[in-house]
Amino acid sequence: MRPQLRRLALATLAALALPGLALADDALTPYDAQAREIFAKIISIPSSIGLGKVPEEANYLAGEFRKAGFPDEDIHVLPLGETASLVVRYRGDGSGGKPIVMMAHMDVVTAKREDWQRDPFTLVEENGYFYGRGTADVKEGVAELSATFIRLKKENFKPTRDLIIYFSGDEETDGATAQDTVKNHKDLVDAEFALNADGGGGTLSEEGKDVSYSLQTSEKTYASFELTTHNPGGHSSAPRPDNAIYELADALRALHGFQFPVMWNDTTIAYYKAVAPKNEGALGKAMADFAHNPKDQAAIDVLSAESGEVGKLRTTCVATMLRGGHAENALPQSATATVNCRIFPGHSVDDVKATLAKVAGDKVTVTTIGTPFPAPASPLRQDVLDAVTYAVHTLHPGVPIVPSQSSGASDGIYFRAAGIPTYGTGSSFIKDSDDFAHGLNERLPVKSFYQHLRHWDLIIKALAAPAKSD
Repeated sequence: MRPQLRRLALATLAALALPGLALADDALTPYDAQAREIFAKIISIPSSIGLGKVPEEANYLAGEFRKAGFPDEDIHVLPLGETASLVVRYRGDGSGGKPIVMMAHMDVVTAKREDWQRDPFTLVEENGYFYGRGTADVKEGVAELSATFIRLKKENFKPTRDLIIYFSGDEETDGATAQDTVKNHKDLVDAEFALNADGGGGTLSEEGKDVSYSLQTSEKTYASFELTTHNPGGHSSAPRPDNAIYELADALRALHGFQFPVMWNDTTIAYYKAVAPKNEGALGKAMADFAHNPKDQAAIDVLSAESGEVGKLRTTCVATMLRGGHAENALPQSATATVNCRIFPGHSVDDVKATLAKVAGDKVTVTTIGTPFPAPASPLRQDVLDAVTYAVHTLHPGVPIVPSQSSGASDGIYFRAAGIPTYGTGSSFIKDSDDFAHGLNERLPVKSFYQHLRHWDLIIKALAAPAKSD
């Protein structure tokens, strides 16, 4: 652990009562109230696709940063079509190295009022929860990061390096804003690494006990392909020996029986080392054995049989949609299956496509849907691990910190691809039964919101606070 973090770790929880921030269950301080006000305002802006409301959210937040004393030249709203990104730079003294980006996204998944019990675009506090679209994914992170930057600025905190907020505008759909930013505005976000509020986070048991905290270091590449067969067709009363639907079915059957080779990286090995002791029987043993030797075939076989684990071991591809034929009394002239793949970091999209073509056979044409965006895994940086451990253990003493690789995707993938290692360091601890992100009646525990305002302060201080003399 770095000396600065060692000094911080010696402080007691009482001493860590941050200026202007309430501990859990205390009355709200002015800074808590301001964070809630920001949260309520951005929840009220329906920033889902097609409504053109993200620029309104970006401009509202930009105004809050200006009122806090951030100069205009350090605040950038970057329009892109109907949406926008927001970049805010908090100037440091430069003694600590290159900047750090802290990121989240302003857009949300579509929510229909008629389907919800409450207005999805009004922040409702009820029964210990905040309800509203984006409360968990991920306007919580937008509000917490914004409020933390504003509070630190008003307290005249001077970081040792520049800190950069990056809020994208279409993470839930195309990811075009993040791609545009790293391609055309990289000077605004170029950093030593990035911390992503839309990744990682803590798990609670159904009894509300801390279970573990996930530090996300990588994401699998999302890629979909179409497998298509063609045939001259004909009248259904005169069947041919070749049939587009049957040939596609044969190809899918072959794909069903195929597995890509096992792959691993520092994160997957560290993950299995951490979780093995928490799993009993053959599964726990297989996790430990794989961590010790990732070529252990017996361990691979056990893990591969678990739907929750197979995606951590390799690239996976699965058929998700079908269409074929054009009339019930005609032989099919074509049949197509959509195959969705989650590609292990370091495994190329072209290689996966070529493998699908080989498995499917020469009667099947394989085409890529859209433009997949591969990115490497981020290395396990000790300074990031130390800072996250310090922040998490301050708020949740002793909880295991587990490096993880996501099978989903976020804007982090574009930053990684641009050479900026990115780590999912979200603040929330939540029960599985409370996770309604993307679903109806999305909610976040009220206690979590206020407690985890401190999460980002602690991480920032661990990575960019001026050293104090002993």
